[in-house]
Amino acid sequence: MKHNFKNLNIWKLSIELADEIYAITESFPKNEEFGLRSQIRRCTVSVASNIAEGSSRTSQKDFNRFLEISLGSLYELQTQIIISSTRNYIEQSKFELIENKITELQRMISGFQKTLKW
Repeated sequence: MKHNFKNLNIWKLSIELADEIYAITESFPKNEEFGLRSQIRRCTVSVASNIAEGSSRTSQKDFNRFLEISLGSLYELQTQIIISSTRNYIEQSKFELIENKITELQRMISGFQKTLKW
């Protein structure tokens, strides 16, 4: 059973998160252009992309595998955001908002996985 990824709340939230991540990382130091900023952006793009790609799979088991990859990218993103905060690249208030959104999306994806029958 295929899902229309554009209708999935987990995909919508991942796109919203990506947009916020791009905005926040604009202010990162120039020396992080090909380092932490680039890695953070790749992670956030990976989350939405894997949800979309997985939704095209005909088996729920395959879709679940892509959701696992999305979760892995979220945990990687969370770690990189913590490092960025420690380096004072992100204001504390923005860090808290982003970390809360990451945690919410982690919960939502995990909950969605439980609805898949395989």
